[in-house]
Amino acid sequence: MNKTKLSILVVGASGQLGSEIFDRQALHSTYSFIFLKKGDLDISSYSELETYFEDSNIDVVINCAAYTKVAQAELERDKADAANFLGVKNLATMARERAIKLIHISTDAVFDGQKSRPYIESDATNPLNAYSKSKLDGENAMLAANPENSIIIRTSWVYSQYGNNFVKTMVELGCNKQSVAVVNDQIGTPTSAKDLACAILNILPNIVCKNVEIYHYSNEGAISWFDFAKEIFAQSKIDCLVEPISTIDYGASVKRPLYSVLDIRKIRNEFNIDIPFWKDSLIDCLMALGVKKDDRPR
Repeated sequence: MNKTKLSILVVGASGQLGSEIFDRQALHSTYSFIFLKKGDLDISSYSELETYFEDSNIDVVINCAAYTKVAQAELERDKADAANFLGVKNLATMARERAIKLIHISTDAVFDGQKSRPYIESDATNPLNAYSKSKLDGENAMLAANPENSIIIRTSWVYSQYGNNFVKTMVELGCNKQSVAVVNDQIGTPTSAKDLACAILNILPNIVCKNVEIYHYSNEGAISWFDFAKEIFAQSKIDCLVEPISTIDYGASVKRPLYSVLDIRKIRNEFNIDIPFWKDSLIDCLMALGVKKDDRPR
């Protein structure tokens, strides 16, 4: 009997991206989803993965699981490596052995930020901290395992109505403080996890490749964290002063790229998808959070 639906396993389902994928289930009647949260499956244990997949009929794995505490990763390299390197290596090996399509999410932080133009997929990587290195190690492990019909998607500055992220932090701070200091010399592009979820689910059936391909996905445009914070307050009508501060003066404990804008032409052109402008997606998120009314023209 032929399968009528693609069986999709979402790992890291309680995070921002996993939660947004969960919300989109009803829009994809040809997909059957399984959502695993942290603690449901230890992807750093290959034997545990073998046991799980032994009796499963999974067609696709979307790996949203990651260790994302950038500063804390300097002190917890083993935890960062377990999720961001070993977990990816195990999933990629399992995908290759069982002919499973794997979509893995990586980061703009694999670059060192020394360029002044958007990074393309083939640009040289040079991670600046333990977190970034663990993510790059995961990419390289997946490239080495090389499961068919599988891709790596690098993304940047992810936010949503779920989890912990810059947008929600700014809204909370803005409602409780008269002013906040935000760095103005780090340039990148915010990415709505909702938009990324939609893109993944839309392109999924059309991913066909002998070797693992890397794609970049963010929203359109580029901005500093300072300007992003100002727009969050402006759209939310929050009366809070945003004070610009340099990365050096801010005194961050971990080095981060000063420029990490991603060139998104490859994924847009190959899969013929529309990618929203960052401000439009921010407005959508703020409305979902209930801090902005829908005052857009009808």
